[in-house]
Amino acid sequence: VVHVSHGIGKYVGMETVEIRGVHQDYLTVEYQKNDRVLIPVTQLNLLQKYVSAEGKAPKVHKLGGTTWAKTKSRVQKQVEDIADDLIELYAEREARKGYAFSKNDAYYREFEEAFPYTETVDQLRSIKETSIDMEKDKPMDRLVIGDVGYGKTEVAMRAAFKAVQDGKQVAFLVPTTVLAQQHYESFIERFVDFPVRIEMLSRFRTKKQVE
Repeated sequence: VVHVSHGIGKYVGMETVEIRGVHQDYLTVEYQKNDRVLIPVTQLNLLQKYVSAEGKAPKVHKLGGTTWAKTKSRVQKQVEDIADDLIELYAEREARKGYAFSKNDAYYREFEEAFPYTETVDQLRSIKETSIDMEKDKPMDRLVIGDVGYGKTEVAMRAAFKAVQDGKQVAFLVPTTVLAQQHYESFIERFVDFPVRIEMLSRFRTKKQVE
């Protein structure tokens, strides 16, 4: 786990401690040289799960050492640098002229009507706002957030159809090969009645198929 003030330590359990006649539960976090810190459950917000690259074992910090303070300072500097880069990037994007896609027509509405489910209110709003963004002559930058099963893929599919209608090629990126296969099959099924060529690139594909 990571403590906001002490850094990386090992959670070893919970114990109940009596102080001035009051019993309270504490989380025990162990650091180098078996030094321990007791954190009351009321201050659980000071701890978070340690996350790192897969297979990399965390190095436990020394209680009262300077390593954690230096790490936080270094990360803070990196965050500030990233923020500066993002501000510069977005300023450049605002100044650039993007491609303004055509407004939705009868053919697009035919694709909409082929959707076999009833859209949710949030889904319809996201689809509408995405279409409006695409029709502007500025580079689009929209983030759609929703739990699994809330229909984000359909939002992307309608945006893809809108782009393909204007003769553009669309890349749909996913983080795993399994998801690539699943979405590939979903796109094939959704676009079955429309003249759109859909292919997949992943490690499941042979070199010849990729070429």
